[in-house]
Amino acid sequence: MWIYIVGFLGIVFGYLAHEIVSRIYTGAAKKQVQAILDEAYENAEIIKKEMIIQSKEETLQRQIELDQEVRERRAEINRLEQRIIAKEESLDSKLKALDKRHEGLIEREKKVEKRARSLKEKEAEIALLEEQRKKELSNIAQISIAEAKEMLFEQIRQEARYEATLIANEIEMEAKEVAERKAREIITYAMTRYSADHVMETAVSVVSLPSDNMKGRIIGRDGRNIRSFEAATGVELIVDDTPGAILISGFNPIRREVARLALESLIADGRINTAKIEQAVMKARANLEAIIKEEGEQAGLELGVYGLHPNEIVLLGKLKYRSSFGQNCLQHSKEVAFLSGIMAAEIGEDEKMARRAGLIHDIGKAIDSELEGSHIEIGVKLARKYNEHPEVIHAIETHHSLGEPKTSLAAIVQTADRLSSARPGVRQDSLESYVKRMEKLEELADSFDGVEKSYALQAGREVRVIVKPDRIDDVGTYRLAKEIAKKAKDELQFPGQIQVTVVRETIAVEYAK
Repeated sequence: MWIYIVGFLGIVFGYLAHEIVSRIYTGAAKKQVQAILDEAYENAEIIKKEMIIQSKEETLQRQIELDQEVRERRAEINRLEQRIIAKEESLDSKLKALDKRHEGLIEREKKVEKRARSLKEKEAEIALLEEQRKKELSNIAQISIAEAKEMLFEQIRQEARYEATLIANEIEMEAKEVAERKAREIITYAMTRYSADHVMETAVSVVSLPSDNMKGRIIGRDGRNIRSFEAATGVELIVDDTPGAILISGFNPIRREVARLALESLIADGRINTAKIEQAVMKARANLEAIIKEEGEQAGLELGVYGLHPNEIVLLGKLKYRSSFGQNCLQHSKEVAFLSGIMAAEIGEDEKMARRAGLIHDIGKAIDSELEGSHIEIGVKLARKYNEHPEVIHAIETHHSLGEPKTSLAAIVQTADRLSSARPGVRQDSLESYVKRMEKLEELADSFDGVEKSYALQAGREVRVIVKPDRIDDVGTYRLAKEIAKKAKDELQFPGQIQVTVVRETIAVEYAK
């Protein structure tokens, strides 16, 4: 019995214990769930607040952008309104001007109509008077109306011719005054724009020496070196008491420049003998050709003249070693080109073509001693050969007033040439006549058979003639000297006397290897 009771009590106590434990666990779970829910509510509230704040910020930013856009559109509208107002004002002013012009035209039209009516009335009066005059003339002169009309027309024609002549003379004088004043202004402007120094050409070059001992080496034993140098270059070396310098005398600038380059090369080398002299002279000639080409290219670059033929560039470079009345031809050509360009720009002509024509207008002087004809004829031939523009050729042909300029370009180049040549101190007649006298003396000596080359020295007081040894023997040199002296006496005019020196020599060179 107790066993059943104890069992029953055990079952009751077990159930009670189970209920108690279950309730304990259920309460804890509820608390945990409640805590999680509370935390979720708190997080949701925070997220909600953040979303509300973000939405407000976005709305505020959008509002700012909209305000900015509105302000910009309002500004644009204001600008458009200002432009429209300005256009309206402009249109109003134009309409007012047109109204005034219209009123003026109406007034003028009324005046014209009034004058037309007055003219018609006067024409009627004149016709009536003319008819009366014709009748009176017919009665007085006993001539027909046709004859009287012819006499009247003739009288009117003569009066019209006289008045027309007066008006034409007045217009011509006024045009000449205006043209002359404008020409003076253009020339003055061109001269003020170009104020380069002018350089007088001389017939002497100076070469500096490192010491006076070098003079003896240049002269050589028994004068052998100096004679060889003079024969190779065609100039005269003047060795005097001038300290540290030796003079090169010669009327031909190219020969003088070759001699200067060769002598400076020999002085720098220090070894001076016949063979070295010949080598130095040959090298100097080659260097001078490069210098000539460089000078021609530089002249074209300075003046902006492009597209010149290579031969034209070389001829321009040669003008540096050519003078006319003491004025350097290349410098003169550059002056003419510059002045021509300025004047062409002032009157609306082609400035580039004017510069080109001015630069090559004296190109014939580069080789006028080698060909027959004046430098103008030679220049025209060269320009045609190198396909220059017809206006450029015409400018070369007329730049010395040998023909009437038919184009503005030719007149510009002619004027620029005169300006460059007429400046005080630019030209010197004595040097030009001296050079011509030297050239004539050399041409006279070169005209004899067997002469290889000849050089005029000592200002024309001596001519040195180099003969071909296979054509003239030693006895023939004396005969040739007498013949040259006789011809010079008969054909040339010169002060004092001319010494004729004929040189015949044979140089044999061999190398020991």
